[in-house]
Amino acid sequence: MITFFLIGLTVHVVFFLSIFDIYFTSPLVHGMTPQSTPLAPPASRLVLIVADGLRADSLFTLLPNSSSRTPFLRTVIEETGTWGVSHTRVPTESRPGHVALIAGFYEDVSAVAKGWKENPVEFDSVFNESRSTWCWGSPDILPMFAKGATGDHVYTHTYPAEEEDFASTDASRLDTWVFTQVKSFFQAAKTNSTLKATLLEDKNIFFLHLLGIDTNGHAHRPMSQEYLDNIALVDTGVAEVVSLMEDFFGHDGRTAYVFTSDHGMTNWGSHGAGHPSETLTPLVVWGAGVNRAQRVIEAQPYEDGYLKDWNLEHIRRADVNQADIAPLMASLLGLPIPVNSVGVMPLLYLNNSDQFKAESMYTNAIQVLEQFKMKMIQKKETTLPFLFTPFQSGALSDLIRSAPSLPLWKCLGYFVLVAFGIELLVVSFFHRSVLTVGLAFLSLWPLLSGLFGKAKLRSLSWLLGCLCLAVFPLMPVVGREPNLRLVACAGLLTLFTSMIHVAVCLYVPSLTHSSLQQKQGLPLLNQIISWSTLASSIFVPLLSSTRLFHRLLSIFLSLTSTYLLLSTGYEALFPPVLSWLMFVWINIEQEALLAQGDSRRQELSTIDFSANIDITKIRQLKLDDIRRSYFFVFFIITAFFGTGNIASINSFDPASIYCFLTVFNPFIMGGLMMWKVIIPFIIVMCTFETIQVHFFFLVQDYGSWLDIGTSISHYVIVMSMTIFLMLLSVVTHVLTSKRLILWNRSKMHFP
Repeated sequence: MITFFLIGLTVHVVFFLSIFDIYFTSPLVHGMTPQSTPLAPPASRLVLIVADGLRADSLFTLLPNSSSRTPFLRTVIEETGTWGVSHTRVPTESRPGHVALIAGFYEDVSAVAKGWKENPVEFDSVFNESRSTWCWGSPDILPMFAKGATGDHVYTHTYPAEEEDFASTDASRLDTWVFTQVKSFFQAAKTNSTLKATLLEDKNIFFLHLLGIDTNGHAHRPMSQEYLDNIALVDTGVAEVVSLMEDFFGHDGRTAYVFTSDHGMTNWGSHGAGHPSETLTPLVVWGAGVNRAQRVIEAQPYEDGYLKDWNLEHIRRADVNQADIAPLMASLLGLPIPVNSVGVMPLLYLNNSDQFKAESMYTNAIQVLEQFKMKMIQKKETTLPFLFTPFQSGALSDLIRSAPSLPLWKCLGYFVLVAFGIELLVVSFFHRSVLTVGLAFLSLWPLLSGLFGKAKLRSLSWLLGCLCLAVFPLMPVVGREPNLRLVACAGLLTLFTSMIHVAVCLYVPSLTHSSLQQKQGLPLLNQIISWSTLASSIFVPLLSSTRLFHRLLSIFLSLTSTYLLLSTGYEALFPPVLSWLMFVWINIEQEALLAQGDSRRQELSTIDFSANIDITKIRQLKLDDIRRSYFFVFFIITAFFGTGNIASINSFDPASIYCFLTVFNPFIMGGLMMWKVIIPFIIVMCTFETIQVHFFFLVQDYGSWLDIGTSISHYVIVMSMTIFLMLLSVVTHVLTSKRLILWNRSKMHFP
């Protein structure tokens, strides 16, 4: 048994490490020669303004009275600059968005290993290639570009991280802080001759990172008045900064301006996935070296309908990929294009000679070619030829020859069934509703296998459990429309087994959200209760009895308490329904075994999984084991996609963690999100393990069992603790969620 365990552990460790070796190794290469256009650039300095979380439609759409909430930028679009839509890539998050804008490449997954504020690998950027760069904004974005720069020419000015609070009264103050700091900076430069001389040099960049729109979008949703007012504030601030800089540099016509966003935001206040509201961001460029607005009469080559919606059919639109902005900025300033950039020069934005455009295109092409050459050299140096061997088709032939001699119709039937089952799992990754079809088919299993006539009650319970679980993949993705009534229903659903805990879990979130509604912040007591519930839910099940039923029930109740605290709507019902179906699965597997003629049946409450198992007496694999394995994989996928595309950050609504914290912290928030994702997995895995342990015991010859009575007191104590935690969680969540949502709704203004 120890040898078997060590071999299995080794295999899983190798598989786990291979994931990091393959996917968490950065594809970036180094050692390329920087490429720059030899001709004189049109601009001496560039101002990059990134309005974090700003949707394209929020900027371009006119008000009902045909006026614009951003009059300055609208004037630039219609008269002095070039505009378009910048298309981002998944994940639509702040760090990868800024890396694409400033470094010109789409950050790989290896970045998550080092977090948001530190570079996992060194990469080049337009900031690094500049003479000097001054940055103002968020402490989560600016440091990563300063650290990666060679030399000491990237200067960052950030506000405290505690200011990024989703429960703050007005997040637009973050943007006001940036504009105020910029004004103070240039005011000080007038009396500082050294600083003024540095500012008057060429190849300088000024970066303004505006986080208020994103924070207000998370807290109040993009259709709220707070979000829309913040956009108007940014427009006013941009106009003031442009006027300030033009005055400072004597209106020399050598300043280029780029206004854009790192990502958009869904209507329910999240981002991370590939919805158009997240991937379509505004791009407005004007100033030195940039084409002025060009009026068009003919139809433009865009079929998305946005031109009409934004009343911009008459102004030429020039869309780009987000990474294309980096070579554009490099060309305007005469900087070498970042060596890792994959962007393509957007010629429609350049107002220069044909020779300059041709040189820019050539430089761009050579820069991309240099990456390919260096990658090819590294591949040759690190690849061992003997590791690449042709695929042997000895394996498929042996599998066919070893197949049992079954009738042709059975072979075809099994083939169709297996193909359908596998395809259903694959399609479910793209269309959640397919899981409903799968659950509907699984609900018929007792009827098709003949178990219904022998165990009607359990078969009906299985049927109802599958059909109830099948409802969840048909519902909207979690986080879009919070509904605390459903969270309360989830608490009531488990009320039969955990009354006190459910009551507390219903009370504390309501109290929390009442405090947030009154803008008094997150109550410390509620925060302590939430974190205590989370921590205790991990170790409380370990104190329960080693009887299968007792341990399984303790795990389910403890995990559900935490899940309730992290829920905002119907997903709170998912763990109770899933747990119900898992218990039915265990029992109906017992009935299936009885139907096959095995009369040895033991209740879960009598099986002690800590007892020794003789591995030599384990039965041989049967066809039912394949079915059980498929059920396990299917339920795992259902747990993953049942309440939305949880694989995407897009499903993470910040409101779901308000019981724990409101100040932005990507590591803690990410950890809570991952724990919420893992909880349904644990429920399914514990169920499958219970089924396996149960069958292990059936092949053993146990003449007597330990006395159950000795564990009753132990069981009562642990279950009392679990019940208390459950009620505590529900009350905490409802008090936190209900009143914050009421607060948000009271401030929303829908069109």
